[in-house]
Amino acid sequence: MSRPRAILWMLATAVTCAAMPAVAQEPATPLLHPLFQDHAVLQRDQPIPVWGHAAPGTPVSVAFARQTVTTRADAGGQWRATLQPIPAGGPHDMTVRAGQATRNVHDVQMGDVWLCSGQSNMDLPVWRALDADSEIASATHPTIRLLTVPKAAAVTPQSTFPAPTAWRPASPAAVRDFSAACYYFARELQKTVNVPMGLIQAAWGGSRIEAWTSADALRTQRGMDPALDLLALYASNPAAATAGWGEVWQQWWSTRDGARQGDTPWQPGAANTAWHTAPAALGAWECWGVPDLAAYNGMVWYRTQVTLTAAQAGQGARLALGPVDETDMTWVNGVAVGSQYGAGEARRYTLPAGLLNAGENTVVINVLDTYGEGGLSGPADAHAVQLDDGTRIVLDAPWHYRVAPGTQPPPLAPWHAATGLSTLYNGMIAPLGGYGLRGMLWYQGESNTADGAAYANQLRSLRDDWRSRFGARLPLLVVQLAGYGQPPQAPVESGWAQVREAQRRVAAEDPLTGLAVAIDIGDAYDIHPPNKQELGRRLARVARHVAYGERALAPSGPTVRTVSRGQGEARIAFDNVTGTLVTTGANGPIGFELCDADARHCRYADAVLEGREVVLDCMDCVEPASGRHDRSGALRVRYCWADGPVCTLRDSSGAPAGPFELSLNAAEVR
Repeated sequence: MSRPRAILWMLATAVTCAAMPAVAQEPATPLLHPLFQDHAVLQRDQPIPVWGHAAPGTPVSVAFARQTVTTRADAGGQWRATLQPIPAGGPHDMTVRAGQATRNVHDVQMGDVWLCSGQSNMDLPVWRALDADSEIASATHPTIRLLTVPKAAAVTPQSTFPAPTAWRPASPAAVRDFSAACYYFARELQKTVNVPMGLIQAAWGGSRIEAWTSADALRTQRGMDPALDLLALYASNPAAATAGWGEVWQQWWSTRDGARQGDTPWQPGAANTAWHTAPAALGAWECWGVPDLAAYNGMVWYRTQVTLTAAQAGQGARLALGPVDETDMTWVNGVAVGSQYGAGEARRYTLPAGLLNAGENTVVINVLDTYGEGGLSGPADAHAVQLDDGTRIVLDAPWHYRVAPGTQPPPLAPWHAATGLSTLYNGMIAPLGGYGLRGMLWYQGESNTADGAAYANQLRSLRDDWRSRFGARLPLLVVQLAGYGQPPQAPVESGWAQVREAQRRVAAEDPLTGLAVAIDIGDAYDIHPPNKQELGRRLARVARHVAYGERALAPSGPTVRTVSRGQGEARIAFDNVTGTLVTTGANGPIGFELCDADARHCRYADAVLEGREVVLDCMDCVEPASGRHDRSGALRVRYCWADGPVCTLRDSSGAPAGPFELSLNAAEVR
C-alpha cells in the first residue's frame, strides 16, 4: 500500500465532506452578501468593505455605526461600499437600502477576524478533540463568533456560498462542530487581546494545497499550464476536457514504471488476456475470495458491455455508476467520460453526443483504492445507462476485471474536489471576497507529503495569493505538521520531514509568517492528534509575536540559527531560547543526524548541550559517513527527520525545538 495515498484516504474520510458539483451553479445573490449577518464580526481599525447585489443601476445606501455611505449597482447588479475604520466594540446595527429593498443586520461586533483553513486537522471539530464533553459544556464566549464556510468545490471562482451559513456566538451548540484548532486559538488569544474575535472556518479533509490556490497563482508554478488549461475548458465543455484528461491519463499509463507496449485496456478491442470474470454482486474486491485481492490496495480494471438499439444510441445519455472506492477513471467506447475522487460516492457522467453505438458498447473503469476495502460497489443493477427518454438500461452483462500491479500513483484530474487545482479556492475562498481579516491560520500538508520537496514554493504561492485578495501585509500562521507514525530505527528519508522543513523555511524568510511547532503533540497512531488545546495556545503565542508586535515574546520554542564546523565537531546555535536548552527523557539530545551533501547517507550523531548550543560529534565531517570523499566537505545536519520522530530538545520553559535541516556552515537568521 502506498502510505501517502493511504494517508490521503484517511484524511479525506475522517470528517464529513460534500461531493463536488461538476460546474458549480451560483444561487441568486442577495442584497447583502451572506457574510454580513446578525452576530457578524467586522475587522476593526481598517476600512470596512461591504458588498452585495441589487438591480443594475440602483442606488444603494449603507448605514452603520453613525456612518452612511452610498454607491450604485453596476451593470451586472454588483455593488460595493467602503466604510471608514471603527475601533473594537459593539454591538452595532447595519441597514442597507436599495430601491424598495431593505436589509437590517443586528449585533455586529468590531474586533479581529481570523480565517482558519487547511485540511482535516483544521476541520477536526471540538467534539473529536481532547476532553470534548467538558470543553463543549463550558463553551460560552459571546464575543467569539463562528462562521463555517459550506464545503464546495468549483472549477471557476464563485462570488457567494452554495448553501446557507450564519455567524454564531460561541456556545456549546455552536462550538461542538466547529474547528477545535481555530476555536482554542481564539479562546487563548482573547486572554491577552481582549477584543471580539470572528472565526471563519474554511477547511476540507484530505485536501492538497493546490486546491486552495487560485488558478492564476498556480500558473506561476512550472508545469501547471496543461492541467489548468483543461480545468478552464471543463468550465465550458466538460466532455472535451474529460476527453483531453483521458489522453493525459493514458499517456501516464503507457509510460509508467512497468508499462507494456500496446497495453490499452480502455480500448474496446483490447486483448482479453489477463481478464477474469468478476462476481455478479461486485462489491469490495477484498471479499471476492481471490487470494491476491484479499488485502490488495492498488488499481483494478473493470470492463463490461451494454447493447443498445439505434434509437437508444441516438439519444442523450448519462452513465450512472454506484459508489466507487475511491478514485475512478472511466471510458465508454474508448473515450474518457469522467473521473472523480471520493470514497463511496456514486458517479454520474454525461456521455458526449454520438459516442454510443447501435449494438455493443464497452464500458471500462479503472478503480484506484489505497486504504481499506476498495472497488466498484454492487449489485450490478446499480450501474446503468440513463437515456433522455427516461429509459434506464442496466449494465447487467458480466463484468470482467484485471489487476494492475505497481505502486506508482496516477495523475489526478484537475477538477477533483479536494485534490484538484484551485477547486477549493474557487468554491470556499473566492466567495469571501475581500472581507477584512486580521490574519490567516493554515494547517495543511499531510496530503502533500508524497512530494514534500515542492511544498515550499507551493506555500509561498498560497501565501502571496491570499494576501493579494485579503491584504498585502496579512499575517500567516502556519502549523508545522505534527508527528505521526513509529520512530525509525535508522535515519530515513521522509516526505513529512520535507514538508515541515518547507514550512520552517517559508516562516523564517517572512516576518509576517509565524510557525507553530507541533512535532511533540502528535500521535503515532492517529493522524488527527486530539490535543488541539495546546495547539491553540501555541498558535496564540505565534499571533502575539507576528500579528500583535510582542517582539519580546518568542514566537515558539528554540529556533536554529547557525550550524558551523569545528575541530571534530559541528556546533548548532539557537535563537529564541528561554533560559537554556534542556532535554527530556535522555541524558543528552537525540534525533540529530549528519548526512552527506545529497543526503543519500545519514547517521545519527552523538550530541551534548552547551548553554544555547548543541555540539555534535563530527569526526567524519570531512570524510562523510558514506566513506566517499567529498571535496567540498559539505554536509547536512538534520534534527527530528522522520514522519514520527523522537524529539527531546526544549528550552527551560518547556517549549520544543522544531525539526530542521541545514547545510554545514550555512546560516539562517530569523
